[in-house]
Amino acid sequence: MRTKLSLIENSGKQLLANHIADVFFVEPLFDAMPDLVFFVKDTQGRYVVVNQTLVSRCGFKDKEQLIGCTAAEVFPASLAESYSEQDELVLQKGYDVKDQLELHLYPDRDPGWCLSNKIALRDKDHQIIGLCGTSRDLGMPDQRHPVYHRIAAAVRHIHTHFGENVPMVELEQITNLSVAQIERYFHKIFSLTPRQFMIKVKLDAATAMLVDRQRSITDIAATCGYQDHSAFSRMFKSTVGMTPSEYREVLLSTTKCE
Repeated sequence: MRTKLSLIENSGKQLLANHIADVFFVEPLFDAMPDLVFFVKDTQGRYVVVNQTLVSRCGFKDKEQLIGCTAAEVFPASLAESYSEQDELVLQKGYDVKDQLELHLYPDRDPGWCLSNKIALRDKDHQIIGLCGTSRDLGMPDQRHPVYHRIAAAVRHIHTHFGENVPMVELEQITNLSVAQIERYFHKIFSLTPRQFMIKVKLDAATAMLVDRQRSITDIAATCGYQDHSAFSRMFKSTVGMTPSEYREVLLSTTKCE
């Protein structure tokens, strides 16, 4: 029965697709979402379709200024390299990027956390012809959620002990919830898994400390619970898109400009 319904649903989608004049009809809808970046790139990593949010965050006024550009032409070198490597995984190997926690830097905008997604676009022969992606800003937690206060207690514990690797058993004891419940509620309230949230708290602390040039990267790594300097740098770059040293230079150069 389910197979028959699936065939009907797919045929309906295909019939509708065959009659749509503009396959990018959703572009105006994404333009109306200030907390969401939307884009389509070709196989060379060039922007083909973008929403106004991305245009503004790249420091432009019109979409035409961004169309045809690559990440290397728009973002700082370190970030561009990270984005390009991610694009290559999608374009060359067909990998999907799902809910990747990232810290983004934009001109005239404070650093902000987001969850990024990218998927490959394929033609009728299943060949990759581009990619489509979104980056959604992490908003304020939903304080109306019935178990918010229990999860808030876990959050306070994570913030207080950001220099440690907090085991899930501690969060179980604090919230009186199971691991499965904690994971479900964290995602419901914060749109993050507990592990993603812990990484976010550690890197929030690290980025704040990087403003102080007197503090060494090794010291900051240890303070955030990374005894291995290289492990800290790898985690930082995979999430932020640049090394701690590179991020420090960006922060300090921005401060000088102000």
